[in-house]
Amino acid sequence: MRLERTLVALCLGLLANSTSLAESLPQRWISAGGATTEWIVELGGQERLVGVDTTSQHPQTVTSLPSVGYQRQLSAEGVLTLTPDLLLGTEEMGPPPVLAQLERAGIRIVQLSARSDLQVLDANLQRLGELLGQPERAQLALEDFHQQLSHLQQQVDQARQGAQPPGVLLLLGQGGTNPLVAGRNTLADWLLRQAGARNLAEHEGYKNLSGEALLALDADWLVLTDRQLRSAEGQQALLAHNPALAASRAAREGHLLSIDPTLLVGGLGPRLPGVLRQLSHAFYPALQPRQVDISQ
Repeated sequence: MRLERTLVALCLGLLANSTSLAESLPQRWISAGGATTEWIVELGGQERLVGVDTTSQHPQTVTSLPSVGYQRQLSAEGVLTLTPDLLLGTEEMGPPPVLAQLERAGIRIVQLSARSDLQVLDANLQRLGELLGQPERAQLALEDFHQQLSHLQQQVDQARQGAQPPGVLLLLGQGGTNPLVAGRNTLADWLLRQAGARNLAEHEGYKNLSGEALLALDADWLVLTDRQLRSAEGQQALLAHNPALAASRAAREGHLLSIDPTLLVGGLGPRLPGVLRQLSHAFYPALQPRQVDISQ
């Protein structure tokens, strides 16, 4: 009888502790940054989201949530209206006066790093796991991400043996005659290198390049960041408005790829391994799965 009472008391204590822990964790979240939002959902935290910024477009289910504006230009009124107890983003989130105002209003603000670095991602997901009360799930997500990248790296290393990596440019804002091109120390640069390419842009950050500069770099491939350019019609419309791009070797050979621009916001996100596979399979056709003819 005494043993039964002890077990009951122990169970009640564990239940009380878990309830207390759940109550101490933030329950109403606003996420600013596409990758941050995606990881929250990946770790099972979507039910806590009460608002997101305009770069949070994935998964589709988060687009129905109230918007608090662009991550760098958050609306204090929009955030306060949603009465969150946590605003989560990266150092890209701002502006600083708005963040200070929200802190004075009692909103907890957590800023993760948006640096394109696997150790940074490890720290970010561990922090997210703590905030969600899901450290084991965060660890599993990390292990899966690392495994996917490691497997892809082995394939790329094998495919590029004895061959020069393709020279690639990644362009943002293709509407003008001088596109914005991703250079060193950007997530775009990390993406190209992980996919087995050489980023031909040597400048730091993002910089507008003239048509002459684009032609001189003579890229093997052009990667475009626009959802509207995934179809052949969209890409042809772009080339019709940009003679320099149309005259490039990559365009003449049909070496144009398009990726979702939200992949480049907020650091390394959970969709990146899939996009890396798509890019590397284009750069190295030998990596593409072989089609098996089952008609015979």
